[in-house]
This record gives sequence, C-alpha cells and structure tokens, in this order.
Amino acid sequence: MAIMPILTAPDPRLTKTATPVARVDDDVRRLMDDMLETMYAAEGIGLAAPQVGVLQRVIVIDVCWGREGKEPTPLFMANPEIVWVSDEDKTYEEGCLSLPSHYADVVRPAAVRVRYLDRDGTVQEIEDDGLLAVCVQHEIDHLDGVLFVDHLSSIKRNMILRKLLKARRLGNDKPEKTKPEKTPAAAAAV
Repeated sequence: MAIMPILTAPDPRLTKTATPVARVDDDVRRLMDDMLETMYAAEGIGLAAPQVGVLQRVIVIDVCWGREGKEPTPLFMANPEIVWVSDEDKTYEEGCLSLPSHYADVVRPAAVRVRYLDRDGTVQEIEDDGLLAVCVQHEIDHLDGVLFVDHLSSIKRNMILRKLLKARRLGNDKPEKTKPEKTPAAAAAV
C-alpha cells in the first residue's frame, strides 16, 4: 500500500466527472487499499478517487476510524449510486481533505440508500441516516466533480476558494484554521 498525494482546491481535476469501473479487479482493489491508507494518514473518514487524481468511481469510507472505543470499519465502494433519498433534509458541518481546514454547514437529505460494488465486485446496498449518509453523499459528489463548497452561497464558496488559492501561492499546504479544533466528526472527517 502507498500514501497518495491529495489534490486541494481549486485544482481543476477536482471538478471532473469520474468514469465507472468496468469491474472490481486487482488494480481497483489496490487503488482502494492505497486510498484507505491515504485517508487514514490524512485523518479523514472518506476519500474519493478524484481527490487522489484518479478519475474512477471509487470511494473509501470509515466513519468509525479515529473515534474512541470504535474499531475501524472500512467500506469500499465502486460505482456507488444513490437509489433513494429521504424527503427530510438535515444540516451538517462538513469539511474536506481537498479543502483543508475549512468547514461549513451543508444541507443534504437526512437519509440515503446507496447501491455499489464492494471490494469483491458484489452488488451491495446500504441505507443510513447518520454520519455515513453524510459521508457517502459527500464522496459521491466528488465523483461528479462537486465539492461541498458548491452547496454554499457563491460568497462563502469564493471566500474559501480564495483562501486556498492564496495559501497555495504562498506555498502553504495547511492554511490557517477557520474553525477551532473542536469540530463534529462530520466536519473533521470527510
């Protein structure tokens, strides 16, 4: 396994749509393993292949990682698709490994059902209304070239992107924190 570099906004590759994988083979499983190691090293709970420069519809998630008293429970998804969303919406504070140190409230469906191919290429479905629902929606957005800031007002989005661009120009990969360290798991993890 290898730790891969994570792209940061406003890298234009983050706005591209990923292509479906033909099948889950050894190359896809290796990508999943590398993505998981990368996600853990970055202290995240979700990572999409486009965030590491691979335009394939692959995501890894572990909403238990790093939580006291919880065992890691990695989830590997190829070609995930949301097949149902609840009518009820919920607001979560989100962050992103591709927008380091920036957080904002995002409104999403409170519950989702997702169909995907697992690590063995078997079709699976899961339904959730908690942190996993938020994370899976966030990561599927990445597969469609959408960042969480795209759900914000243009003023908020542009402010965050300008700060990231300035940090990049200054050679600072870790811009100043815009929120205190004490953030919900959803914000710290996605």
